[in-house]
Amino acid sequence: MQAFEHFMETFLFASRWLLAPFYLGLVGAIVILIWYFGIEFLHLIHMLISGEGSLVVGVLSLVDLVLLANLLIIIIFAGYENFVSKIDTGDHEDRPDWMGHVDFADLKMKLIGSIIAISGIELLRAFFHVSGSSNEEMAWKVGVHVTFVFTGLIFAIMDKLGEHKKHSSGG
Repeated sequence: MQAFEHFMETFLFASRWLLAPFYLGLVGAIVILIWYFGIEFLHLIHMLISGEGSLVVGVLSLVDLVLLANLLIIIIFAGYENFVSKIDTGDHEDRPDWMGHVDFADLKMKLIGSIIAISGIELLRAFFHVSGSSNEEMAWKVGVHVTFVFTGLIFAIMDKLGEHKKHSSGG
């Protein structure tokens, strides 16, 4: 029976590698974002030269893509290190300080914070194009953003309470 238990535990532990293709897919998504960023940048240059459109909205589109790419990097690194394997970079000077220190709760807060920032940029972009949006559409966008902010606040409170409970119990 112990041999079967050992086999099952070894098999389950090795199954974490099934997540690796997901992280590779996210790296592919960053490559696609680079392509799309280039298209948006060329569009921004066109807006600058032609005087058509809002430069602020164009720049916000670029910022939105950068935030999304940063979010993907955080998810790739932290998720891979938390659930698959440690990333051995040795003492490489460019290793981000947060690598290896982001647990699931930190990852959740970084994720919701990034989603709120992206949602805020989308809302700001919608406000710049308010003439093209109906009041109902704007109300939905504001409602979704407020929901993200409220969710982030609740997550932060829950993490703070959990952290307080963890420290007060001595664990």
